[in-house]
Amino acid sequence: MQKLLVIGSINMDVVSSVSQFPLPGETIHSSGTMFFPGGKGANQAVATARAGADCAMVGAVGLDPFGDTLVASLEDRQVGVKSILSKEGTSGFAIITVNEEGENNIVLSEGANGKLTGDDVDAEVQWDGVYAVLLQNEIPWQTTQHVISAAGTAGVRVWLNPAPARDIPQELFPQLDTLIMNETEANVITGVKVDDVISAEAAAEHIIGRGTSNVIITLGEQGCFYMNKLGERAIVPAFRVKPVDTTAAGDTFIGAYAAACADGLGTTEALTFATAAAALSVTRPGAQTSIPSKEEIQAFLVSQSVKRG
Repeated sequence: MQKLLVIGSINMDVVSSVSQFPLPGETIHSSGTMFFPGGKGANQAVATARAGADCAMVGAVGLDPFGDTLVASLEDRQVGVKSILSKEGTSGFAIITVNEEGENNIVLSEGANGKLTGDDVDAEVQWDGVYAVLLQNEIPWQTTQHVISAAGTAGVRVWLNPAPARDIPQELFPQLDTLIMNETEANVITGVKVDDVISAEAAAEHIIGRGTSNVIITLGEQGCFYMNKLGERAIVPAFRVKPVDTTAAGDTFIGAYAAACADGLGTTEALTFATAAAALSVTRPGAQTSIPSKEEIQAFLVSQSVKRG
């Protein structure tokens, strides 16, 4: 299997469980608060490694008690950590509230993630042998743009998960091999309100028309939609599970999909593998703690095949 590289955020997630989200100005009680290593970049790195890929992480943590814990969590899950830098100040953290339906609200503080620079990336990254680089929007945008340019020069595929959502300059779309996003992110980027497969197709056509080679739009309980520049399409339905916590479900999908592609699986098979990984993740609490292994994903797919058969 070829190597995957993730450049992005590393956070500590502070998760509180509630029956329902509070109204503005309302104070409610939590049934419990837990600390989970997270961050979209770190989550995607763990998901790729847990799914069997050779994955390294480039990012930054702070000089606070969380920093060593966050790096150790990645290393324990077989992610390469030699290019994780320590920066003055605090590590990134997220305040997450999860309700009884498993839905979440997130407030993000970037901390050391906001100090990762293009020069840091240039000093740490060797592009030889890298199948693809995975990016998100939780490090400075100028650093992300720098990585997109450097990867393109090196002939490495760029996969962008534009979360949190933001506008993408037109000149960047042709430099992206793959855009992977949810309904909200697709709406921000294309202006198309995405809530089903038909609207997802319209949004994907818009992005393909701007020069990106592959588009994946995740649709929650409706599964996911894929389109490429050749006009090929795939629709993969979601697996039915009872959600406990949807934190990191999208990151799990992305990491598992990347690992499957790097391992040589075809598009539909890779999407099915990723959908199964995401389904398993929402049945467990936390971010990185919820991400399944390759063996667990394969066993789940076998069990679902029997049920559907």
